[in-house]
Amino acid sequence: MPRTVGIGHQDFEKIRIKNTFYIDKTGFIKEWWEAEDDVTLITRPRRFGKTLNMSMLEKFFSVKYGKRQELFEGLSIWEDKKYQSLQGTFPVINLSFANVKEKDYQGTRQSINQILEDLYNKNIFLIEGNLLTDNEKAYFQSVNGGMKEITAVWAIHKMSDFLSRYYEKKVIILLDEYDTPMQEAYVNGYWQELVGFIRSLFNSTFKDNPYLERAIMTGITRISKESIFSDLNNLEVVTTTSDKYADVFGFTEAEVFASLEEFGLLDKAQEVKLWYDGFTFGSQKDIYNPWSIINYLNKRKAGLYWANTSSNRLIGKLLREGNREIKQAFERLLAGEHLITPIEEQMVYDQLDTNEWAIWSLLLASGYLKVVSYEKYEEIEDDFQEVNYELDLTNHEVRRMFGRMIKGWFAENRADYNDFIKALLINDVKAMNVYMNRVSMEMFSYFDTGKKASQTEPERFYHGFVLGLMVELADRYIITSNRESGFGRYDVMLEPRNKSEDAIIMEFKVQDQEEEKELCDTVKAALAQISQKEYEVYLTTKGISSDRIRKYGFAFCGKKVLIGSNQK
Repeated sequence: MPRTVGIGHQDFEKIRIKNTFYIDKTGFIKEWWEAEDDVTLITRPRRFGKTLNMSMLEKFFSVKYGKRQELFEGLSIWEDKKYQSLQGTFPVINLSFANVKEKDYQGTRQSINQILEDLYNKNIFLIEGNLLTDNEKAYFQSVNGGMKEITAVWAIHKMSDFLSRYYEKKVIILLDEYDTPMQEAYVNGYWQELVGFIRSLFNSTFKDNPYLERAIMTGITRISKESIFSDLNNLEVVTTTSDKYADVFGFTEAEVFASLEEFGLLDKAQEVKLWYDGFTFGSQKDIYNPWSIINYLNKRKAGLYWANTSSNRLIGKLLREGNREIKQAFERLLAGEHLITPIEEQMVYDQLDTNEWAIWSLLLASGYLKVVSYEKYEEIEDDFQEVNYELDLTNHEVRRMFGRMIKGWFAENRADYNDFIKALLINDVKAMNVYMNRVSMEMFSYFDTGKKASQTEPERFYHGFVLGLMVELADRYIITSNRESGFGRYDVMLEPRNKSEDAIIMEFKVQDQEEEKELCDTVKAALAQISQKEYEVYLTTKGISSDRIRKYGFAFCGKKVLIGSNQK
């Protein structure tokens, strides 16, 4: 009889008491404790068991759960007598920033203040008796939702002091999803305001804290040392490319297949592998996302589970507003090709608008890309080592998620967008112009970064538009952009999967008002370029006759578009 699958359970105690589905990860306790690292930062994608493992650590070490052997009996950690005696012997501070998702700095400060106030309320017993001085008791009571910044900065440090005195033992500090406020700050434009506060809070908590035994932070990204960890020289960083703790977060293939067998679903192993395999941590391949597997076991069918657990706002924003190079690289990924690029594991959020490496690094850290291979090479003169990574979309679930995200870009103009595609397929140029102008009038600003508008850089819009075509027409066309053919590089090519259908070449041009007085002149220039550069050569070598190749020139002037064709 298979165990009951509980969806969304992140409390270790609840899972063990109810005996719901759980894969034993208690070996992490021993591995982490024997590593002897002062402060450990572990980055993993969302829904990879970070919160459950932090709950497990709290229940194991905290004096509040002393001698709760029923929580750990039968698990790997309980096989070691040394760790049986260690259970329940430390004061533990367990905090989470997972829900700090405010739209401004003031709201973020208030949310963190509330978390700190809750910490003090849970330990209100400390102000009884003579453990604390009158000044310390006054400080204790000043920790509240409206506290000053300096009070908040020292709140965890002070609580470490109070608890260590009470229990006569240094504290363990656990901070889950440490980077959630930083991501929200970037998306909502108050990054610089938040950086100083977080840096001071982390320094007092993790660096200048003599009452700290050890600490763990978890998150999705490794935020750059210069941003918030500038003074932490005792930080052990474990990222998705590290071998340390590689099989602790997420399920290994052996664990997944054993679970499928328990539920009588082993015959579905290849379907599950197609949809959910692909994550790689260090040299450990074939890691599966726990959230997707648990939902599959519960619902017994494949679907978008992990990919739909958050709004993916930051990822969507970066791809939608990205420049031509970013969108074209993503086109290749959607088409099943690999991306070769250096990555930077230290996330510099204020470089995401300008540094293409930073975007691919974020996608890798967030689990949307996987490492296929990598190659190191050295710049000896600059004493600099760089790694070139070969990246791919992680799995079928991620690919489907991106398709849905791109469709969502055009959701508000879905009718006009669909009508444009229908007009394109039947070569109705007049209708194409009507619907394309309706879409562009509404959509140009949606692809703006705020620094460079689509009206001056229309490729931000039309390469997003091409991604939409790739998703909508993937079953009928192989769609590529900016590839070599003939004597140049075409903008967009639609190669029919059924060779009896027409092929399509599109060239986009921004009106040069000194050279082209009317938009129709720009259209003519675009069509002339297609012919002069012989872009159709690639198609003709594939056996498509010239009379089956339609050519379109798209002329842009601000949000206005004019489309012309080589066919009458």
